[in-house]
Amino acid sequence: MEIRDKKVLLTGAAGGMGRLLARALHERGAHLALVDANAEGLEETARELERAHAIPGDLSTIDGCKTIAEAAVAELGQVDILINLAGVMSFRCYEDESHEMLDLVIRVNLLGAMHLTRALLPAMLERNAGRIINVGSVFGSIGFAYFTAYSASKFGLRGFSEALRRELYDTNIKVMYVAPRAVRTPLNTGRIMRMGEAVKMNMDDPETVVRQILKAIDNDKKEVYIGFPESFFVQVNVRFPRLVDRALAAQNRIARKFAKEKDD
Repeated sequence: MEIRDKKVLLTGAAGGMGRLLARALHERGAHLALVDANAEGLEETARELERAHAIPGDLSTIDGCKTIAEAAVAELGQVDILINLAGVMSFRCYEDESHEMLDLVIRVNLLGAMHLTRALLPAMLERNAGRIINVGSVFGSIGFAYFTAYSASKFGLRGFSEALRRELYDTNIKVMYVAPRAVRTPLNTGRIMRMGEAVKMNMDDPETVVRQILKAIDNDKKEVYIGFPESFFVQVNVRFPRLVDRALAAQNRIARKFAKEKDD
């Protein structure tokens, strides 16, 4: 899909990867509605770009998602491309996870994307045109210990993307799912970075992921998994999950001590 002159709603636009993606979309000629709960960071991003509107908002509630969708349409006239990038991370032993964090992770990572899509889809169907890009994670295909809530939310986002893609098969609305492996962004806390070093976790720069998201839009890719060997292990996990259980056991024992640490 050609990006120039398209009206794009991007969530998570104040974050490291979101800001880079906003810049890249703007350079390609898109008109942007930028969404984030971090109003100050969002304004900083929008000020850099000529054709961008900042929409601070709360993706964790139905009303918040509806308000965001209405504001985006008011600013842009319509939304041609929805990019659900916003996310919340939690890394800890599941027995230590708070009920409040569990609720927040599912609401933002999964339900936020679903409610925002629901609010914008009728107009896309009326025009018979649009793109919905859900940015998930390899964690949505391989469940990782101590990222239980996060993995569950991304498994749900992948399932949502697949089901909606099939539902819209006979339309000109495309649903894409992009699954990065770990990315060097502020979303990953010091504990996660230290754990990653200890287990030799592969991590990509946000620029790499942004290029892949743009490539997926250009080529109308249905699913994109970023990074090898993680993309290979996604297939292995489908066919031989118990093999992956054993392969990850040693890594999980190392990771547990970091999951038990207090937040930085």
